[in-house]
Amino acid sequence: MAPLPPGSRIGILGGGQLGRMLALAAAPLGFRCHIFGPEEQPPAGQVADSVTIADYLDEAALSAFSGSVDVVTLEFENVPAACLDFLAQTVSVRPGANALATAQDRLVEKDFAGTIGAATAPYATIDSLTDLEGAVVKIGPRAVLKTRRLGYDGKGQVMLDQGADLGLAWQALGGAPSILEGYIPFDGEISVIAARALDGTIGAFPPIANQHRNHILDRSKVPADLNPAQSNRAMAIATDLATALDYVGVLAVEMFVVGDELLVNEFAPRVHNSGHWSIEGAVTSQFEQHIRAICGLPLGAMTLRGRVEMENLIGDDVKQVPSLLAEPGAHVHLYGKTEVRPGRKMGHVTRVWPGDDLPKRGAP
Repeated sequence: MAPLPPGSRIGILGGGQLGRMLALAAAPLGFRCHIFGPEEQPPAGQVADSVTIADYLDEAALSAFSGSVDVVTLEFENVPAACLDFLAQTVSVRPGANALATAQDRLVEKDFAGTIGAATAPYATIDSLTDLEGAVVKIGPRAVLKTRRLGYDGKGQVMLDQGADLGLAWQALGGAPSILEGYIPFDGEISVIAARALDGTIGAFPPIANQHRNHILDRSKVPADLNPAQSNRAMAIATDLATALDYVGVLAVEMFVVGDELLVNEFAPRVHNSGHWSIEGAVTSQFEQHIRAICGLPLGAMTLRGRVEMENLIGDDVKQVPSLLAEPGAHVHLYGKTEVRPGRKMGHVTRVWPGDDLPKRGAP
């Protein structure tokens, strides 16, 4: 299929900061963006060409939207798969509904990781309190009970330990279909951002070391402190998943490091918070890479520009902006959100330290 020409319009499902940065990456390549989602005054709408505010299952609004764009993508994985199925009848949707549906259900996601030979924490399907009681016996009392759908940033999950009241834990999740995952005493958390083009060309950025605060990503550092075998294995897992999903665009895969072993935690069918550093820290950012992929263009080089650290500005952290702007070499990004709330991602800051001793990995 021929690449989309400059002047084409990209439809983005979701209007948060990821959509905002996608629109900013699309503009230098000559593309315009149309944001679709239910949120009033979405941050992405501040930098986009058009905005439609409507429910994701509003077929009349979706029909008008699909007629106004040349390709559709998403910045938010909790879009109903039925929305993508409806749009795909009249416009190309990248990534497709299958990848979205797989990532939306933690049980399906874990099962799919196993099909490519990737290891995960032990897990069990939980549809009742009886299921939970039986799974704890098999997996052990230290575990995490998670809803199969819609959880993120620590929401929709309960930590269990010896003597935990399983009835209360089950009630806390409202009896929703869930999954029990064994607790992993990991050495570190990493992610890999992979990109797969329309023609099947694929590559990955070097693994990223992530630190969380209150279940929300706090800092990302790249390259992660892994040995070459671990780095290569991490990137292979991400690219294998993208290939198996017949994926087009950027895919983020989160993993636990346990000794020399890597365990897949989850993957996201979109650009990812842990890849924000790539705007200044790589030759091609994850956002530009996604735009290139979905528009049928060649992938860009994923070479690092140095050692990089990205820090999220969460809640009142945004008050640090004046001092951060005075810091030489600090790259501040604000997301256009007017209301500051605890746990809300308001922006991020990236620092790059150039060096010649960096691993030259990840070029497609």
